[in-house]
Amino acid sequence: MLAIGLKLGALFLFTTMSALVKALSEDIPAGEMVFFRSLFAIPPILVWLAFTGKLEQAFHVNRPMGHFWRGVLGTTAMALTFTGLGLLPLPEVTAIGYATPIFTLVLAALMLGETIRLIRIGAVALGLLGVLIMLWPRLGADFSDAATLGAICILGATVARSFVQIHIRQLVAVDHAAAIVFYFSLTATILSALTAFWGWVMPTPGQAAVLVLMGLIGGVAQILVTSSYRFGQASMLAPYDYTTMLFAIVIGYVWFDELPTFVMLAGAALVIAGNVVVIWREHQLGLERGKARAVTDPKG
Repeated sequence: MLAIGLKLGALFLFTTMSALVKALSEDIPAGEMVFFRSLFAIPPILVWLAFTGKLEQAFHVNRPMGHFWRGVLGTTAMALTFTGLGLLPLPEVTAIGYATPIFTLVLAALMLGETIRLIRIGAVALGLLGVLIMLWPRLGADFSDAATLGAICILGATVARSFVQIHIRQLVAVDHAAAIVFYFSLTATILSALTAFWGWVMPTPGQAAVLVLMGLIGGVAQILVTSSYRFGQASMLAPYDYTTMLFAIVIGYVWFDELPTFVMLAGAALVIAGNVVVIWREHQLGLERGKARAVTDPKG
């Protein structure tokens, strides 16, 4: 129950953070928001690492370039997600993001040589069909259309996060999870700071407060999701990821007057069904991926 509570708390905070990003998206560039989200996530993470006695492990790495490329991929995914949040309804962004495990399974077969048999192939096909259904209303539009551009950004972010998952599976074999969490926030802060050359804006005091809050929420959410895997198995916690759809629907309706369409819900249902089959099959096969999930931020 503690593991479930921590995971649900983390997912609610991540969804709230996405809503804050969406609220600021008309006035603040995505790169600037990534900077604040990454920078102000570092203090709570450092406090947590010191409290748990893992601060020393956070600074020691065996594959520094591995952390750099994880940072590049994660920062790209976060920037694309923040851009897409300004162009699409919150529930739709959440639904498309559910395709990450499906793409990860495909990449694991291609890059890591993992064997995918009939059941998981069927799950991948089901998930990809769901993605196609969700994207179909956007495909016929002009690519200059804001919603079409938003869908492309979110799909790109989903693929980038899949590469992150693969990369982290390799990193956890040689470096501590604390180092992966800390160096991602540090790398993302540095990389996003470079976007200042493309035009940042001076936020109002209210906007600045929201930007700082966004980073703090992101850091606390990362701590909660990482801690949840200390008390529960990955296969048990994974299905709770889909509660973010409930959070997104409620927040989207109350805050942004958004409602999910039937097509989006149908596509999301297929993606979720495919993911559930994958989770069940991995549990049957005894595949352990909790360490990778524990240090993977759903927003980059």
